Parts: sequence; structure tokens; C-alpha cells
Amino acid sequence: MDLVERYLNAVAAQLPKEARDDIVAELRDEIMGRIEALEARLGRPATEAEVEALLREVGHPLTVAARYRPGPQALIGPQLYPWWWFAVKVALMVLVCVTVLGAVARVAAGDMMVGQALGQAIGGFISGAATLIGVITVVGFVFERQARKPKFISEWRVKDLGLFEIAALDAETWGERLAKGDWSGPKARTGRQVRDRAAMSPVAGAAASAIGWTVLLLWWTGLTPLTTVRPDELAGVIDGVDYGALLGQVVRAAYWPVIVFAGARIVFDVTRAILGAPVRFTALGDLTFGAASAWAAWWLFFWSPFSPLIRVATPAEFWQRVADLFSHGGFPVATILMVGVVWAFIAEVFRMIRALARLVVGREC
Repeated sequence: MDLVERYLNAVAAQLPKEARDDIVAELRDEIMGRIEALEARLGRPATEAEVEALLREVGHPLTVAARYRPGPQALIGPQLYPWWWFAVKVALMVLVCVTVLGAVARVAAGDMMVGQALGQAIGGFISGAATLIGVITVVGFVFERQARKPKFISEWRVKDLGLFEIAALDAETWGERLAKGDWSGPKARTGRQVRDRAAMSPVAGAAASAIGWTVLLLWWTGLTPLTTVRPDELAGVIDGVDYGALLGQVVRAAYWPVIVFAGARIVFDVTRAILGAPVRFTALGDLTFGAASAWAAWWLFFWSPFSPLIRVATPAEFWQRVADLFSHGGFPVATILMVGVVWAFIAEVFRMIRALARLVVGREC
């Protein structure tokens, strides 16, 4: 019975020590009983090949040992798998958009020919897709092993379900449309329909935000070439000013703060999705991230390498530059940057005010 002992040793090696002896004893009795029944049926001792065939019927040691181990027996179980697959499809759709925009930007800037940009875009997409799927799988692995599954799995609402329709925008759907000669894409909707379908529940918004910030973080850090365009390659020399060099200085100064911000934002969004997006927790996060974003806009205006181009001393000077923007024709980049930074600061201040109100009253305002 040397084959049986070798088989049982292989099974025992996969079992927890505290239960190993009892399980092996039980399994030995089962196997020996099967062998005795086989030999009684044959009327002779079983050969080595017949014993090995019987052990194959019992199962591979890894499979047999898994039956006795507690906890999930899958990387991502059937309850969580549809959510994992949906997150993968959404992330890949975002990645396609980012990759295409990056390739178009390189061609428009004259850095690459169309063929070269397309080749780099495909390579970047493959690498980025592998990284995104890996990240989403790790998150799913962690969720699968929690005693309590996230609330968004069981406490969903019908109003949230419009978000999941975007998963239908896949290659198969577009292929069917093109085969039928339908180039129109999705049917046009009224403004009210667009607003109603765009309305996203807090939980769905948290999940979408986490995916978006993950893509941004991967691009920013260069952990995977989501696109061939780096942040400091998005500008060049315009009106005698080397905006590419200035942007490069900004990127170097803001590199680690952006990583910390994006990482904290991802953790916050995942946490509020798990908790069901409680109003006060969400408001506290919005207040904190709004303050960080407002400070970033303040830094861009007063202390960044762009500051000499966009800073103004008085509101009157600001409005004069805005008026010149429309009266003289053309679109000076410095003035557009100035308006964008000021608008971003004001938007974040209003966001903080709304978040503070929700934090006080405990409901949406």
C-alpha cells in the first residue's frame, strides 16, 4: 500500500496541522474500504495500476485537501464575480479613452507618425489593461475574504441600475450595429433623460470615482504606460513661452503630493462604497479633499512656476485680462490658465461649503 501512503502524505501536506491526523485517518479508512471492495469484486489483490486508478477517482491531493479547508475556495466567488467583471469592463473602457486621447495628442503635436503612435498605444493599452485587471482582482480577493460583504452587493437600489447599462457598450454591440449599417451610436435623449440617467447614487459614484482615480494614479506614476503622453509632454512653446518646461517643473514639484492625494482618494472612495456611502462620512471626505484641491489651486496661482504668467494683484486686473481675452481675439494661454485656476479654486470653495452643510445636517442639501 505504498501508493496509498504516498497519496495520504501529499494530502496531509496541504492540511492545517491541528486537523491533519483526524482527516488523514478518515481518508485512509475510506480508501482502504474502496480497495477492499475492489479486491472482493475482482477475487484477487488489486494491482498497482488499479490502486492508482482508484486514487484518481478519489481526487487529486490538492482538490481533496481543499474540501477540508475553511474559507473561500475561489479567488473571487460567484457572488462577487459579476461585480469584478463589471469593474474590469468599466476600467478598460476608461483605458481605451485615455489611450486614444494620448495617441491623438502625440500625432497632433507632431511627435509621432500615425503608425508609430498607434503601435505605442496598443502596447500601452495591453500593459495598462494587465495592471488594471490585476489591481481590481486584488481588491476582489480582499473583499471575497471578508466575513461581511460590502453593502453595495446586497443593499442596492433600482435607481442605481442605470450605471450598469454602460457595460452594454462593448465590441459585440458595436459590431452588430456596424454590420447592420447603423452608424448612429446610442439614440439621442432629451435633456431631462440625460440628467435622470446621469444621476448616480452615492455608492455608484464612489465606485466610479475609485476606478477613475486608479487609472489617473497609474498614468501619473508611470507604473504602467497607460498612454505614451506624460504630464509634462502635454505642452510646448507657445507665444515665446516654453509651457512644456514650466509644466515639467510643476509635475516635479507636485509629483508626490498628487500620489498621496490620489491614493487617499481611492481608499476613501472604496471605503465609502463598502459602507454604503454614509452622508456625514462622505461630507467629511469631500471637505478634506476640497480643501486640498483649493490649496493646490492657490499654490498654482501664487507660488508655482506658472505664477508669474497668471498672477494678478487686484480683481480689476483680473477682469481686465478676461475682457481682453474676448475683445482682442485669439486665446492667450496664460489668460486661459489664469481663469481656469481661479475657477477651480472657487469651485472647490463651494464644494467645501456644501460638504460642511451636509456634515452638519446629516443629509443631502
